Amino acid sequence: MRELAKKECIPCTGDVPALKGAALKRLQRQLIRKWQVVKGHHLEKEFKFKNFKQALAFVNRVGELAEEQNHHPDIYLAWGLVKITIWTHAVDGLTESDFVLAAKIEMLPLK
Repeated sequence: MRELAKKECIPCTGDVPALKGAALKRLQRQLIRKWQVVKGHHLEKEFKFKNFKQALAFVNRVGELAEEQNHHPDIYLAWGLVKITIWTHAVDGLTESDFVLAAKIEMLPLK
């Protein structure tokens, strides 16, 4: 995962195909904290917190990271829960940058 986290997200213009098969599984194995690949289309993970304040702080850190990487996940915030969904809209599926962003999110402090 650390190797993925060292990379930068590359803006997608839609000129590369979405990942499938072995390439998709290889990148998924590099994410250590159980991100789920949903229908081969997007990455999804829930993060649990003790309260709303901690969840909101985490969302703000993810937002700052997303701006730095110019790659923006969908973020759901509830009391003690944050759900992150990532995919590349330009290819309507997953690219390496989605896995890079997930790995970078994993490196963020949870408190």
